[in-house]
Amino acid sequence: MTYQPYPTGSGSNDLAAPAGRPPQPSTLRNAVRLMLAGAALALIGVIVSAAFSSKIRSTITKAAIKANATRRSQGKSVLTAAQIHTLGNVTLVFLVVIGIIGVLLWLWMAWANNKGSSWARIVATVLFGLNTISLFVDVGRASIAIIPAAIGWLIGLVAIVLLWRRETTAYIKPRVQ
Repeated sequence: MTYQPYPTGSGSNDLAAPAGRPPQPSTLRNAVRLMLAGAALALIGVIVSAAFSSKIRSTITKAAIKANATRRSQGKSVLTAAQIHTLGNVTLVFLVVIGIIGVLLWLWMAWANNKGSSWARIVATVLFGLNTISLFVDVGRASIAIIPAAIGWLIGLVAIVLLWRRETTAYIKPRVQ
């Protein structure tokens, strides 16, 4: 019994490109790499949020106590200690969940765009628009946290520009069968 040798491609992109489609352009590969970098940056943000959870809770507790003092002087109801504690925990969980969703969105867009899905760069562009709005809101509350947000925005900007380059469009453009 004889066996045929396993077919191999001449390059790493030969196996990734579907039949009838040209090799993946460098603009798309670089956009996908940037999306993976964005996912890594978002993951670092989640890890930092978790690592500084006690600092986050402490800051929220101090702000809630200060707000309570203001509300008490105005004769309004105030939060109990248990409610303040719950507020800190809920805020921390919210930050981590939003961060994980961000990581998953970056990964999803990298995967879908790497496949050459025509819808994926449109979704990536919409998500970038939402990220832009979020960045403008964050600038209003400027703190040290704006730096990673701005870096993530710049990564997204370059990735979107690469996704809409002529070479990428020619590759993604749907083929008539």
